[in-house]
Amino acid sequence: MQDSSSQGQAVGNDGGAKVKQVIGVSSGKGGVGKSTVAVLLAEALAARGAKVGLLDADITGPSVPRLLGLSSFRGESDGSMLVPITSEDGIKVVSINFYVGDENTPVVWRGPLLSKAIEQFWTDVRWGELDYLIVDFPPGTGDVQITAFNKLPIDGVVVATTPQSLVSMIVAKSVKMAGMVDAPVLGVVENMGTMVCPSCGAEHKLFDSLEGSTIEKALGLPVLASLPWREEVAQARELRWAGLPDDFKKLAEGLASETLMALSAVKKPSAGSGK
Repeated sequence: MQDSSSQGQAVGNDGGAKVKQVIGVSSGKGGVGKSTVAVLLAEALAARGAKVGLLDADITGPSVPRLLGLSSFRGESDGSMLVPITSEDGIKVVSINFYVGDENTPVVWRGPLLSKAIEQFWTDVRWGELDYLIVDFPPGTGDVQITAFNKLPIDGVVVATTPQSLVSMIVAKSVKMAGMVDAPVLGVVENMGTMVCPSCGAEHKLFDSLEGSTIEKALGLPVLASLPWREEVAQARELRWAGLPDDFKKLAEGLASETLMALSAVKKPSAGSGK
C-alpha cells in the first residue's frame, strides 16, 4: 500500500488530490453508532476491492482506530506529509489518536484548532489514489462541522440515527446544515432500531417513540440500511471484517450498495463541477 513519492506531484500538494469520491458520515447527536456506520461502510467497500481511506474527523471523540484494531499504532511522516496507517483490510486511516500519547488522552482544544486539524487531515496526508474516502464527522452542527463541510469536497453524506423522535429531531438539524453548505444527503442509516436476542435469534423492537411515523418519513430521506443491535457486535472491542457475523456483513454490503447508488444519482448534475 505504499505510494510512490513521484505520484501526485503533477496534481499539486493537496493530500487528497487523487481521491475520487468523499463520503461523509454524520449525525446531529453522539451515541447513535455513527463511527460504527463509517467503519462498516469503509470495510464493505474495501471488501469489494475498492481503494478506501477513513478520515476520523471526530477529533475529541475518536473511536475509528480501536474499531479497526489500530489503537496501538502511532502516526508516521515521510518528512513532508503524514502517512496513513493501513488496516489489515487495506483501509488507509488517519486519526488524532495516532498523534497523542495514548487513546485515553483527551484532546482539549478550542474550535479553531479542531477545525485546523480536520483541514490538515485532508491537505497534509499522503492519501494517494483512493476510490473512496469515508469521513467520520464529529456530531453536532457547530464551527467544527461547518469547517469539515467547507474544507473537504464532500460528494455525499450518510446520516446515522436511532429511531427515536428526540434523536430524529436533533439529527434533522444536521441534515439541514448539510443542505445549507450544499452537501448532498444520500440517506439515513437506522441503527439499533431492533435487538437480536442472543439466545433465540428473534428480533425485537427497541424503540417506539416516533409517534407512528418512520425514520424515512421523519427525516424525509431514504433508509440506506437498518442495523440491529447485536450483543457480539456491540461488545466487540474491534469490528474487523473477518470477525463480523455473515448476516451483519450482508447488511454492511447492502449499505455500501445503497450508498453508491445514491451517490451516482447526485453525481450527474455535478459532473462538470471540476472535482
